[in-house]
Amino acid sequence: MQLLRNLKPSTPGVGGYVATLGAFDGIHLGHRVLIARARALAREAGLASMVLSFEPLPKEYFSPAPSVARLTTFRERWRLLASDGPDVFCVLPFNARLRAMRAAQFAGLLASAGVRHMVIGHDFRAAYRGEADVAWFQQHGPALGLAIEVVPPVQESGLRVSSGLIREALAAGNLPQAARLLGRPYSMFGRVVRGDQLGRTLGYPTANLRLARRQTPMEGIFAVRVRGIEHGRGLPGVASLGTRPTVGGTRPLLEAHVFDFSGDLYGREIEVEFVAWLREERRFDSVALMVEQIHRDAADARAVLGMIVRR
Repeated sequence: MQLLRNLKPSTPGVGGYVATLGAFDGIHLGHRVLIARARALAREAGLASMVLSFEPLPKEYFSPAPSVARLTTFRERWRLLASDGPDVFCVLPFNARLRAMRAAQFAGLLASAGVRHMVIGHDFRAAYRGEADVAWFQQHGPALGLAIEVVPPVQESGLRVSSGLIREALAAGNLPQAARLLGRPYSMFGRVVRGDQLGRTLGYPTANLRLARRQTPMEGIFAVRVRGIEHGRGLPGVASLGTRPTVGGTRPLLEAHVFDFSGDLYGREIEVEFVAWLREERRFDSVALMVEQIHRDAADARAVLGMIVRR
């Protein structure tokens, strides 16, 4: 998969692109339908398939702090797309210039860069004040050389799949519903960094991941599986996602303790897959009380993961 950071008339392609456009936060089931359709049309036409997205996400750009919770970072989106995604992942900087583009300018940019066919969702909107919506592209796209295909809403378990609904499920600790809408368990990728070593002194060494997002979609204590340590296998563990108020933490951090593992993970990129929400994060009156709760959390996580294994 090729990465592009801009769209220019000289952008190389295989005769042009079939592109699907959007934020693609989460790469959920609905996004997968758009991507699969773009790939199929590209194969039929002998073109390259493209996912075109933005950084920062438009919702982040328009939202004052605290921003909209982000499901996936750029790197996580790249990882999720790389296995069975498009030929090209194009990420445009969402800035004042792009925000101010009128519909015709935006569509002209796509056409001049070699986009020949667009696959968009039923609620797609772009350009200044969202004027380049589905109806606009259906009316004006063909004259610009843009064939338009609109994909209807994707349903799962009677629910319309959307990033917003997944954020709601995660915030409520409803990981099974989030997994159904995503088509996979929710997870976070990251490189293990050195922390303050507190977990090691308490008997629970953790792999610490910086979150690379201004706001997380959930917080609390979780039963997890950690991938990227043993090939093809997720190792069971317990994780904390939050600010660690008992020890004076202020910045969100993901800390994952892998059961019965003693190796060095510093610098390694791992994936923490969230299996079950155990409890909310809270502040304890002492470190000793916190440690007592950590023991209970570890036992609860082992029980949950053991039940899943036996099934």
